[in-house]
Amino acid sequence: MKKSLTFVLIAVSGAGSALTVSCGHLFDSEQGRFVADKVVQIDQDKVVGVTDKKNQIIDLDFGDGYCLPGLIDTHTHLSSQMGPDSYVKKFTQNAPDVTINAVQYADRTLQAGFTTVRDLGDSFGVTVALRDAIDAQKVSGPRIFTAGKSLATTGGHADPSNGYRDGLHPPTTPAHGVINGPVEAARAVRQHYQDGADLIKFTATGGVLSQASSGDNSQFTMDELDAIMATADDYGFKVAAHAHGKAGMKRAIEAGVDSIEHGSYLDDEIVKLMKKHGTYLVPTLMAGDFVAQKAKEDGYFPPMVAKKAATIGPIMGAAFKRAYDGGVKIAFGTDSGVSAHGDNAEEFALMVAQGMSAAEAIVSATKTAAELIGNDQIGVIKKDSYADMVVVKSNPIDDIQTLTDIQVVIKGGQVIKNEYSN
Repeated sequence: MKKSLTFVLIAVSGAGSALTVSCGHLFDSEQGRFVADKVVQIDQDKVVGVTDKKNQIIDLDFGDGYCLPGLIDTHTHLSSQMGPDSYVKKFTQNAPDVTINAVQYADRTLQAGFTTVRDLGDSFGVTVALRDAIDAQKVSGPRIFTAGKSLATTGGHADPSNGYRDGLHPPTTPAHGVINGPVEAARAVRQHYQDGADLIKFTATGGVLSQASSGDNSQFTMDELDAIMATADDYGFKVAAHAHGKAGMKRAIEAGVDSIEHGSYLDDEIVKLMKKHGTYLVPTLMAGDFVAQKAKEDGYFPPMVAKKAATIGPIMGAAFKRAYDGGVKIAFGTDSGVSAHGDNAEEFALMVAQGMSAAEAIVSATKTAAELIGNDQIGVIKKDSYADMVVVKSNPIDDIQTLTDIQVVIKGGQVIKNEYSN
């Protein structure tokens, strides 16, 4: 049963209506290039046509601006944001506190031009309720595809009792997303279905920020993974696997997951395996960069976490490059919530710095991200797609940093933000 949560209500405008938008340059995410002088015709929340500029009546004229599909981040955590007090907050914040924060973080994400996100691990199930509130236009935020609570094993990454002394946290169970054995694994997936999740995320290996010694050890047996995947298939769930270490990645890929999140220790064998199985990589370079920098600050992380951050953070860029050079499918994802919400577009520059072209990086955050999610109405601007669009003044192919300064955000035909001037 869905949990009862407290919300902050923010007034947002009603459903979109008929609108014509003129773009000097429109990014075709299926071709990976800009096309000149297009008019996008919108009715309610959908695109009804894309035409050449003629003598149409134009509602929004962006002159020589650059219009792109609404951006997609396939790895966020809207219910939290990292800070030096994060390990104290889990002792002090209740579900209403986390919910209020999530409403704020969702709005920041949308204002930054990300009209769709996957949320890959929350607390108290808040992103299920947040998704529904956004869909009902009670609050402002991106379309959310949420995994709810990440699945973990006892003591593993995403076990919420890690770091507590005895008696401060009740024993964890499949209801908390913590499993031991294939029977409990299947039960946890079914619980997520009942709770309203859109997909499943599990922590195939250790992680950086948890209060556990290893950041890369395997944490699920093959029997447990097979039970997760079989049950997820029964319920129509896609499955994402947090994985830093090679052995855990290999098990998850062979079990049939849709995406590997992070992939820090992937090598040529893993690249070949991902290509064979059609597995996507979600690289989260911002998270690696963030934790590597913060590991240098005394007291920012507990000592156990700082050690892992200093080791794993710096290698994530090289893993991305290896996957990219090897032809692995790459979907844009930041792990925002580690770094600050609203800074999501800074991931683009990190991808380009590792050899990906600017156009390919944009495709990874539009068409490829939509393919990973499994929704052909996002990540494109064409007839019958959602009317999601962002606009910038200069060409992001020439300077990818342009995408950190989005002037216009349109989501579902609603103008969320318009700071554009011709």
